[in-house]
Amino acid sequence: MPEQLESRVEACFQQAEDFFKRSFKRPHVSLKLRGQKAGVAHLHENLLRFNSQLYRENREDFLRQTVAHEVAHLVAHQLFGDRIQPHGEEWQLIMRGVYELPPNRCHTYEIKRRGGTRYIYQCPCTPEFPFTAQRHGLVRKGRRYLCRRCRAPLVFSGQTRVE
Repeated sequence: MPEQLESRVEACFQQAEDFFKRSFKRPHVSLKLRGQKAGVAHLHENLLRFNSQLYRENREDFLRQTVAHEVAHLVAHQLFGDRIQPHGEEWQLIMRGVYELPPNRCHTYEIKRRGGTRYIYQCPCTPEFPFTAQRHGLVRKGRRYLCRRCRAPLVFSGQTRVE
């Protein structure tokens, strides 16, 4: 675990403790998040997961905004319980009042999309709907997808392409 990340998590908790005049249970922190999300707070497990690639590529903003964003979720949960909205007024209060940061719901980090095989589906009105391997697998297990325009079932053409 990078020392800067651990230090920032701890600093965010200390700020919350100074503000609310109470202690908060520290979470387990992991850098094993992949995909488009920069961070996730698992409230009931008291776990923070961060995306290591987005951390490396956006370190300064990630430490300032993303870490505070996720810690604010845990603090809000410990203060207000389960019945609050994830980005509701309680969470926003913590972002603005404790961390003096904008309560942005989503990051704006550039995401590098992985290429991969696309499975070509079609319908009578459109010659090509590229499906991911995951969606193609769901079709093979029985899921059906319909064309939004003509409402006909999308059918695998037998063709693939690599992107």
